[in-house]
Amino acid sequence: MSNKDSIFFRNFSILLAALVVLTVALILVGMSMQNNLVANIKSEADRSAIAELIKPVAAVNTDPNAIVELEPAALAAAFDGSLDGEMIYNNACAACHVSGAGGAPKLEAAAWELRLAQGMDKLVQHAIEGFVGDYGMMPARGGNAALTDEQVKVTVEYMTAHLE
Repeated sequence: MSNKDSIFFRNFSILLAALVVLTVALILVGMSMQNNLVANIKSEADRSAIAELIKPVAAVNTDPNAIVELEPAALAAAFDGSLDGEMIYNNACAACHVSGAGGAPKLEAAAWELRLAQGMDKLVQHAIEGFVGDYGMMPARGGNAALTDEQVKVTVEYMTAHLE
């Protein structure tokens, strides 16, 4: 083996040893920092306060048969009690009835043919109370419990009058 080879292997061994020492040192520093951080979190944090801070702001109820009791003032508050079917449709119903989400029929005459055959009263009843059928589900009041029966009725009438 030549002199140059032995110098290379010696320098390579020194570099490799230095990298191993650096790696071990970084691991020890990281573990020390983690232990300090965990100790601070455990000593300073109240788990119930954390749970309160990260809880969801709302929950979605997809049970069409769920009865939600609201105060009369809350019922009248939906869209300021407006009976504008188009406005209510655009703000509460279009999300599902434009995309067909959950089997919601789009505003196409063919999709509503069997539903219309049941009569307007039955359509309004299903919209108010909710309905689960073979092809999808309709949450009670379109998922907006603050809608009044009259608001739901005018919205269903708007929708059926604007079928393509």
